Amino acid sequence: MLMFLFAASIVAGTMDTMVGGGGLITLPSLMLTGLSPINALGTNKLQGCVGTGVATFLLFKKSKIRWRHIRPLFIAAFVGSVIGTVVVQFISQHSLSLVIPVVLVLIIGYFPLYNPSKTANFSIKVSAKKFTWLVVPGIGFYDGMFGPGTGSFFSFANVLLRRAKLVAATATAKPLNFATNVSSLLVFILFGNVVWHVGLVMMLGQAIGAWLGVHLLYKINPQYLRSFVIAVCLLMLGKYIAST
Repeated sequence: MLMFLFAASIVAGTMDTMVGGGGLITLPSLMLTGLSPINALGTNKLQGCVGTGVATFLLFKKSKIRWRHIRPLFIAAFVGSVIGTVVVQFISQHSLSLVIPVVLVLIIGYFPLYNPSKTANFSIKVSAKKFTWLVVPGIGFYDGMFGPGTGSFFSFANVLLRRAKLVAATATAKPLNFATNVSSLLVFILFGNVVWHVGLVMMLGQAIGAWLGVHLLYKINPQYLRSFVIAVCLLMLGKYIAST
C-alpha cells in the first residue's frame, strides 16, 4: 500500500505542478487505505507541502517568479487557508463538496474559449487589490476546508480575473498553493490529524513529481496545457458526480 501511495504521489506531484488538481489523485488514494476523511485531509496536506514547496523553490531559483510580486498573494492565501482548516474541524465535508461541480463546469466552459496568444487584448476584470484580498483568500479558504483542485483554481482565477497568461498563472499558483498547504498543515497537526509514516513516504514521491513538473512546465505548448486543464477538470467533475 505504501508503494502504491508513493507512485500515486509522483504522478500527483507532476500533474499538480503543471496544472493543479494533484489532490484528485492523492486524496482518494489515501481514502483507499482506510484513513478517516479528516486524517486523509491532514496527511494529504503533509505530502502536498513537499510537492508545492519543491516546485516553488525551483521556480524561484529559475527566476520565473519573484517574492516582491507574490508576497501579498502569499500572505492572503495563508490566512484564508488557516481559517478554512479551523472551520473544517466542525463542518461536514459533504456539504462543501456540493458547490465544487459548479466551479468545475465554469472552468471547463471557459478554457475552450481562452486563447493564450490573445490574453493582452482582454481588459482586467478585477483590480489587483480585490484579487489579492478577496479572491485569493477565498480559494485559500476552500483549500483549508477540502483542497483538490486548488492549484487549478488559483491558475484559472488569475487567467479569468487578471488576464494573466496561462503558464505564468500556473507558475504563480505554486507558491500560493504552498502557502495554503503549510498553513493548513499546521492546523491539522494541532488537531492531531496527520498520519506521519504515510505522509513521509508520499513526500518523497511529491518531490520527484514536482521536479518533473517544473522541468516540463516551460517546455509544454500552452495549447496542450489548456487541454490538460480541461481534462483534469473533467476528471474531477466525473469523480464528484460518481460519488453523489
